[in-house]
Amino acid sequence: MSGKGAPQATDTIDGTGLDVVVVAGAWHDTITDGLIAGAERALEASGATWRLVRVPGSFELPVVAKAALDAGADAAVALGVIIRGGTPHFEFVSNAATDGLTRVALDTGKPVGFGVLTLDDEAQGIDRAGLEGSKEDKGFEAADAALRTALVLRDLRR
Repeated sequence: MSGKGAPQATDTIDGTGLDVVVVAGAWHDTITDGLIAGAERALEASGATWRLVRVPGSFELPVVAKAALDAGADAAVALGVIIRGGTPHFEFVSNAATDGLTRVALDTGKPVGFGVLTLDDEAQGIDRAGLEGSKEDKGFEAADAALRTALVLRDLRR
């Protein structure tokens, strides 16, 4: 795991007036719940309005993120956990989620915070989930990125 080079946000984001939808998969609930809690911390601190929508897994994240953005949300935060197994399924789901979320952002012109963890094992997820003892807080980072990008886009469109 390398957090090396990650930006250190020291300023508080004012997300007042932004509507954000957090879309989270249901697999690996301990890790996913940590990601959701991190996103919640970022969104609550910013003052943005937000809601949580749960989906069966990471494969379903793009279509629901797109629906949320099409319905008027300013940003989406996609949270999921995909752990490598013994078959190519990992690559198919990882690629579909990544490519799909990229397409959603480009097609809608709205940000999608990417908090989909692609892992070799559960321990890597625990280290990134923002739980007590975790080294990183990827849920917070994904929400923070979505908020910052929504603010940049709002300024550019004025």
